[in-house]
Amino acid sequence: MGTNGGPLSHVIRSLMMMNVAKERMTMISALKHAVPYIKLYKKKTFVIKAGGEVFTNKESTLRFMEQIGILQNLGIKTVVIHGGGPQSTALEKALGLSTKIVDGRRVTDADSLAVSIMVLNGQINTQILACCRDLGIHAVGISGVDCGLIKAHKRPLVKKGAESIDFGFVGDIDSVDVSVINKQLDSDLVPIISPLSSDEHGTLLNINADTVAAAIASQLGAEKLILATGAPGILEDVKDPSSLISYIDLEQLNQMKVTGKLMDGMLPKVAAIESAIKAGVNRVHIISHELPDSILLEIFTNEGTGTLVVKDIESLTKEEQKA
Repeated sequence: MGTNGGPLSHVIRSLMMMNVAKERMTMISALKHAVPYIKLYKKKTFVIKAGGEVFTNKESTLRFMEQIGILQNLGIKTVVIHGGGPQSTALEKALGLSTKIVDGRRVTDADSLAVSIMVLNGQINTQILACCRDLGIHAVGISGVDCGLIKAHKRPLVKKGAESIDFGFVGDIDSVDVSVINKQLDSDLVPIISPLSSDEHGTLLNINADTVAAAIASQLGAEKLILATGAPGILEDVKDPSSLISYIDLEQLNQMKVTGKLMDGMLPKVAAIESAIKAGVNRVHIISHELPDSILLEIFTNEGTGTLVVKDIESLTKEEQKA
């Protein structure tokens, strides 16, 4: 005999209805909680940098860019800067080229520069734009070369102990002209920026994407700079993911660097964070791109998901210090 009219079916239906009601209440509660943040950030500018690992496949790219689309729809002006480290390393290996990283920064000879151009402008930027079309996000892809966005010079030799490091075709930023970005933002477009640039003679240069993001955020007067990484944030112990630091100021960050708690790929990020905050960006966030909806959770919940960096702890609100 069927159970359509039996007590078991009534129990199942009751449980389903309870779950639906609970989900609705959770959704309404989340919306109410997010409203103050939406009001606070509407018409403000966020600069979001994501490493190449975010864009290794279409699914992760869609998940990431979906969050960007939500920010745009909420009236937040959003600029995305992307890297391409894993893709560049993979292509260099396939071509029989060696990869050299010093203090988290890639040494770029002529062959490596050609790889960076192919990966950053030809592969990743275009793939992000394709996902934006799928999501209905009006985006435009540019690089630091376009409209003189980033003017740079070839990095001179860098002393590291007794050794002099030649970073090759790596650029140091001279100036940033964000007028082209502002025009795109005023037209409700999302700029997707590759960190390539050139010197005054047109020589192409590769620049660390964190550095580019910090410079652009500073010139735009961005409300926030968000660095999406493979790590959950800044860790007190790099070997212990549970040692996440919820918030930190520049003095404490510098102390961690001096004591050797920050290393490898985190060093360029720390330099970018310091640069951005000293130039007037009040809030810098380091979050994990691996956590679903990490950007939205970081922005629209008080608890956040990663590490918030500020100039001085005293500038944090009581609510932020409870996170």
